Amino acid sequence: MSNRPSFLLELKRRNVYKVAVAYAIVGWLSIQIATQVFPFLEIPNWVVRLVIVAVAIGFPIALVIAWAFELTPSGLKRTEDVDLSGERVPKKHAWIVVVIVGAVLSVGLFFFGRYSAQTPRSTEAATNASIPQKSIAVLPFENLSDDKNAAYFADGIQDEILTKLAGIADLKVISRTSTAKYKSKPEDLKTVSQQLGVATVLEGSVQKAADKVRVNVQLIDARADSHLWAKTYDRDIKDVFAVESEVAQEIADSLQARLSPAEVNTLATAPTKDTAAYDLFLKGEYEERLADSSLKPESFDQAAAWYRQAIARDPNFALAMARLVQNRIAYHWFVEQMSEAELAQVRSMAEQAVALAPNLAQVHVALGQFYYHGYRQYDQALVEFDRALQLQPNASAALEYSGYVHRRQGQWEHCLAELKRALEADPRNASLAANVSNTYIPLRMWKEAARAARHSLELDPYAVDGMRTLIGGILGGSGDINEAQRVLATFPAENKVLVNSTFGNVRDITGDRAYLFVLARDFASALKVWETAGSTAVDERRRLSARVAIRVLGGDLTGAQAEAEKARQLLEERLRELPNDISSMTQLSWVYLALKRNGDALKLARQAADLLPPEKDAVVGNELLTGLAEIEARTGATAEAVAILRGQLSVPAGGSVSIARLKIDSVWDPIRNDPGFQRLLVGKELVGPNK
Repeated sequence: MSNRPSFLLELKRRNVYKVAVAYAIVGWLSIQIATQVFPFLEIPNWVVRLVIVAVAIGFPIALVIAWAFELTPSGLKRTEDVDLSGERVPKKHAWIVVVIVGAVLSVGLFFFGRYSAQTPRSTEAATNASIPQKSIAVLPFENLSDDKNAAYFADGIQDEILTKLAGIADLKVISRTSTAKYKSKPEDLKTVSQQLGVATVLEGSVQKAADKVRVNVQLIDARADSHLWAKTYDRDIKDVFAVESEVAQEIADSLQARLSPAEVNTLATAPTKDTAAYDLFLKGEYEERLADSSLKPESFDQAAAWYRQAIARDPNFALAMARLVQNRIAYHWFVEQMSEAELAQVRSMAEQAVALAPNLAQVHVALGQFYYHGYRQYDQALVEFDRALQLQPNASAALEYSGYVHRRQGQWEHCLAELKRALEADPRNASLAANVSNTYIPLRMWKEAARAARHSLELDPYAVDGMRTLIGGILGGSGDINEAQRVLATFPAENKVLVNSTFGNVRDITGDRAYLFVLARDFASALKVWETAGSTAVDERRRLSARVAIRVLGGDLTGAQAEAEKARQLLEERLRELPNDISSMTQLSWVYLALKRNGDALKLARQAADLLPPEKDAVVGNELLTGLAEIEARTGATAEAVAILRGQLSVPAGGSVSIARLKIDSVWDPIRNDPGFQRLLVGKELVGPNK
């Protein structure tokens, strides 16, 4: 007992207490900096853990050094040597200041971390808590084949596994459109988890050589970046269907998903028994994805050729038939209208696919698209989309198309609800996000439209629909041409024209890039946009009619004559083949204006508007009415044009008519000084909720 006080005094004499207190404060401060500041700088968590371990290990070392050594004017010396020499630093209280400052900083960082960092952490926790445990994204499979052209095969394996999983009602499965945005093996799976709203991801690779195939897959808990299981399948190429089924079944088992007898049967079912037909089909799928993104006629035709070869090998290949139907109907809707005979062939193919595989969701989606895009038979289309969702609860395409149908019916809120639900299953789909924006625009909800359009461009800077809707929202809402041009300048220059399948008014004819120049009265630059075009007949008709319309808007009827005559011949020939091709009608009406055939222009515009009134299509029908008003304004039918515009301002028709846009669009210059038109610009005589 007698030695204890002397030991404590010795600790004090050797400054061990001071070092302990100072080290504790400074160490605590270091830990607070590491835990509270490092995350904001995105410094990895292992660095934070390293700091904590280093502080803990350093504490006893610091005490040993304080006992054995002492700081003197000559430097650090052993304590025993200092005792003998009497050389000792005079006592100062600077260390107290260090301790106090360190303590204040530590406490401050502690409360900063507690109350400011708590929000993002709680947000992350809430995000993870909101992610369903039974949710998965199948990431793009890596092609490890020596033949790099075999990428289509790896894509096909991934797609078929995803399709099988999408048929399980107890799972949330993300659409391929969203997963295609990622690498085969992303570095940051936690971010992938949060962006897609899934708990797990499937990574994989495919190696194909002759008649052999190796498929490697691994299921990963994306939230914790930890492996759940991994497996390698070495099989003959003819057994690839069994591999797809086995992978899907193992995923379902791992996620403890409940499967109905029908779902079990779906997992085990192969789309065809002919591996050669399947290979041709996968080549078609690869080309079809290129067509969907580029809208190039040659890509659509090449994909169709692969599908037809697959069907020729296996006449009972219902999935290939369904995809051929979707290919042809997309060509009809986005590229060029087909004849009645061609549509009849597509319908026959769609019905045959349903007869062959009535429990296959894709055949019902295809038939629904035919009803919608082929003849605007909305009720029949909705029945097919609903059936597809019953068979495949994660069929986001069926939900998406249901939204588009309801939009054509003028059921705006219903459309928005379905598109937003589809986005939950396909959250990285830029086109889908753009269509949410495109639904806000007719409602003249400009801020909401801009927000959704910008989100689309965040997902894909090349999203043409996203840029079109963003520009449309700016022009319709504020009418700020400079802002619209500034926004368009951020868009890749290779997207020269910016046109889509909509038609009806002059903006649709000229395309957005040229239209902005027209609004700025820079007609020479607008013409340059259309100096060249593609090599197809539809490209040439579009190019000529766009340049003719631009010259008419610029008052250059003389300069328009030569191109107008060429366009007239092409468009009249087209209408002889397809008398109800509304797109050609609207183009030809502007060509007739250039040729001073005002009566013919007015007659054709009225005929187009009568063929597709708003009651049959709330989107294009209103566009066509606006197009008719434009022709009337250009042919002296001022009162009729003003009457149409007055009606358009009172209904959801913001895609073509808004007060801000009426003020800046040169198409209305001939009637700009009319008293009735002027009253429209100040908001008089307007009725309804959508002023």
